[in-house]
Parts: sequence; C-alpha cells; structure tokens
Amino acid sequence: MTAIRPCRVGAIVLRQAYLLRGSVSRVVPLFAWVAIDIVLWGFITRYLNHLTGGFDLVPALLGAVLLWDFFSRVMHGVTMAFLEDVWSRSFLNVFGSPLTIPEYLLGLVTSATVTSAIGLVVMLAIATGVFGLSFLPYGAALAPFLLVLFLFGIAFGIVGSSVVLRLGPAAEWFVWPLPALLSPFAAVFYPVSTLPGWMQAISHVLPASYVFEGMRAVAAGQGVRWGTLAVSTALALGYVALACLVFARVFRLVLRTGLLARYSAESVS
Repeated sequence: MTAIRPCRVGAIVLRQAYLLRGSVSRVVPLFAWVAIDIVLWGFITRYLNHLTGGFDLVPALLGAVLLWDFFSRVMHGVTMAFLEDVWSRSFLNVFGSPLTIPEYLLGLVTSATVTSAIGLVVMLAIATGVFGLSFLPYGAALAPFLLVLFLFGIAFGIVGSSVVLRLGPAAEWFVWPLPALLSPFAAVFYPVSTLPGWMQAISHVLPASYVFEGMRAVAAGQGVRWGTLAVSTALALGYVALACLVFARVFRLVLRTGLLARYSAESVS
C-alpha cells in the first residue's frame, strides 16, 4: 500500500481554505444555520420550562439539539468538500494527479473537522451565553460521546459522497435529508424504549442512539455507561471503515466504466 503523504492531504485542505476565504456564501452557512437551530430550540425549551413549572429541560432538549447538529455539521462538512469538486467538474484534474483515494478522503475529513469545529464553537457560545446550557458538570465524559458522533458523521458523509459519485450531481438531494431521516431512529429526544420494535432494531445498529442514551444517563447522574460507549465506538469505527470501502469500490466502478469522464450536471448511468 502506498504511504499517505501529508502534503497531498494538505493540498485538499488548502483548496477548501481558498474557497472559504474567497466566498462569503460559503463562510456564513458554517455558523448561520446552527445558530438559528440553537436559538429556535432555546426559546422552545424556555417555553416548555414555563409549562412544566420550572423543570429544567435545557440539558435534555437543547443539549440533544446541539449534539445532533454537530453530527449533521460533520456529515455535511465532508459532503460539501466533496461537492465542491462535483460543482467545479474537477474530478479528472484531481484524480489525474498522483493523489490516492485515502489521501483524498483524509483531506475531506480534515476539512470537515475544521468546519464542524467552527459550528460547534458557535453552538456552544450561544447555548451557554444565551440559554445557560453548561457542559461543565459532565466534564470529560462529553468528549468520547462527541468523538463517536464525529466518526459517525464522517462515515455518513463519505457514504453520501459515494452516492453522488455513482449517481451524478443531481443525487446530492439524497444527501441533505439523511440526518433528518436518521433522527427518529437515533433517539435524540427520547429513550430507545419508546420506539416500536422494528424501529428499536434499527436504533441498535446506529452509534448515535447509544450516544444519546449514554448522555441521558450522565445527565441523570448515573455516570458513564462504559459498555454502551464501547459498543457505540466500535460501531462508529466499523461504519467509517465500511464507508471508505464503499467509496473506493464506487470510484473504481466509475473509473472502469468511464462514468467519471462523462460526469454531467444531472446524472450518470
């Protein structure tokens, strides 16, 4: 196997940095939508607190929104970096170079790490400064759960990129709704036990469901469920490996069949 060269990975990241630097329309979405989500759910949470007689729903609802938005930002960070190559029709240029698939994917992941970190900082600032949500009581217990969501987001971002690579640019509309489609099964706002049996079966193979179950346990003062965390971490790592294999397989397919050279604004077949 060819060794990964950091300079090639850095080239992918640098390209994304230049795109962000030269476009306000690319920079604003990094924090605008997550800020709107936090503000909207923050006021909803305040209203529900009033209805429940002062019971604090901020950690349960606003915290869940923040974590799920973080997953969505990571996933969309990967797909947005990939779609920049789709929109600019630069695949032939990129893969006509010595760049390898692992280097390309690592460049996308690194770019997504930076953009999702910006969104996370904005979300934390608004949730803490405006609505009083503090993660300090949870301490270091939050870090491994964020890591699992990060890995899960990376996996789904790579899968979404694979779908677009195989079906063409028009297939990007399959990618944007993925977090919304997953959220009912991820048990973001409620325990997995409230779901019907067939939905629970799907929840049990999603790392995110273990994250939110684990965070609810921590918020209730039950401590970190290390077994649950281990299962979610193993699932997330497995999904990342599987997603990379899918992308590599799809890339070989479109390269072998010539679809890559015939990439159009609509679809390929």
